[in-house]
Amino acid sequence: MTTDQLTTWAVHHPWPAAGITAAVLLVVTGAVWAAVRTVRRADLPPAAVLAAALAAAGCTAYSADTSWAFAADHLKMTDTTERAWLFAAGEMALLGTALMARQNLRTTGAPGVPGVLVWVITGVQIIPAYAESGFVGGTVRAFFGPVCAALLWHLAMGLEVRVGSPGALSTGLPAMIGRELRERLLSRLGLATRDRTAEQITRDRATARAVRLAALLELQPTGRRAGSLRRRLAAAVHRSGAGTNGQQRHQLLQQLAARRTSGQLATVPLASPWTSTGVPEDPYPRTPLGVAGAELRRMDPIAAVHLVRSAHPDSTPAELAALCTGYGVPVSETQVRVALGAGNRPPSEQVGEPTAPRPVLSPVPGADLDLELWSTALVHPEVQNRVPVLAAADGRTSRVHARLPIGDQAEPEHAAVPDAEHPVPEYAVPAAPAVPEYASSEQDDVPEGDRDVPDPDPLIEKARAKYGTALPSIRTLKAEYGIGQTRATRLRDALTEGTTTP
Repeated sequence: MTTDQLTTWAVHHPWPAAGITAAVLLVVTGAVWAAVRTVRRADLPPAAVLAAALAAAGCTAYSADTSWAFAADHLKMTDTTERAWLFAAGEMALLGTALMARQNLRTTGAPGVPGVLVWVITGVQIIPAYAESGFVGGTVRAFFGPVCAALLWHLAMGLEVRVGSPGALSTGLPAMIGRELRERLLSRLGLATRDRTAEQITRDRATARAVRLAALLELQPTGRRAGSLRRRLAAAVHRSGAGTNGQQRHQLLQQLAARRTSGQLATVPLASPWTSTGVPEDPYPRTPLGVAGAELRRMDPIAAVHLVRSAHPDSTPAELAALCTGYGVPVSETQVRVALGAGNRPPSEQVGEPTAPRPVLSPVPGADLDLELWSTALVHPEVQNRVPVLAAADGRTSRVHARLPIGDQAEPEHAAVPDAEHPVPEYAVPAAPAVPEYASSEQDDVPEGDRDVPDPDPLIEKARAKYGTALPSIRTLKAEYGIGQTRATRLRDALTEGTTTP
């Protein structure tokens, strides 16, 4: 049925045509909706992988055009059907091996044999490009055809692995060869150490040159080349910055010392590896400082400070802080003083605060007096008599017993113990003044209503008559009867006994 016949039938039968059209639209809409939903649910690769796969497909089609012409001109495939079925054998083989390599890359982590076949097929497909278009055209056809197709398929596989595992590296043969060549080239150029600035690279090269020139100058200290070596050595040392950079100077000296003493390697005594010696448990024994530091770092800082103090009892807090820091326990002097209970630093030791000079005292008149001291009881008589301090304050007198030397008479330096030649005069200790007797503190605290209370207490009956079975509080009894704490407690106890007794 032609289009005109369909149109004529639709004009003469509008309702069936409208129903058929609506049904077709519904089917198409449902199919599109299902396709979109499937695409959204599918776990698609990243955009970079899709772009690389699309470009690889375009380059494969570019290579297929070369194979179409090559099959007609050189392979004598004149039949169009035959050529249509066989011209793209190489491209299909390339695509198939690329997909197999991708599957191997997902399962085993390496493309395997299919990855190698991709590059073999690419090399064979270069021949039709040069056969059809010569050298210039063949180069263009070979590059944008099979070569770009193989590279883009390889990049698509590698990009997919790196998106899933950013730290993974491609394990293909070209990738491994490329990494090895890159590392060897960097080592050959002296760029093996990464993350260095241009200034640091210049200093390192000048340091190596200075070491080499210094070694040559040691071998030839005199001669025609000695002056040139000295000038070149001075320039290399200046360029290395060893005069102002301590780290660079240390590196220069270490390299020079190693080069000058390299001849001693021939006579260094070494143990024979063929002797039957047991394998030590710890081939690299730790030093005592490292062992002590490791143990102290596991402890609490305060406990570590006490342990270091026990090992160095004569050290000051500042020295103990320095020792603890050397062992890997960073503490300050203040923390050490707090841990040891030593208190703050004396004012004379405060850092940054100038100490005021002590005033020089003028000589006191009569400083040449000899004081005669003798031992007395540790407790004064007034304290033994239990005299209050305020009452005994007026009875104390301050007396100084002194004796002036007469002429050149020699007196003992200390006369704390009396002897027969120098008897110590006895002085009467003044008696304490009479102290009035005070009433006991308990009677001062007892109210007037609580004194001379008969037994039994008459307030018990009054309280029972007033409160009955209710039990008042001690504060209520004190406020009600004007009595003290002791009597109110006894009264409440009596009421409690009367209430609980059946």
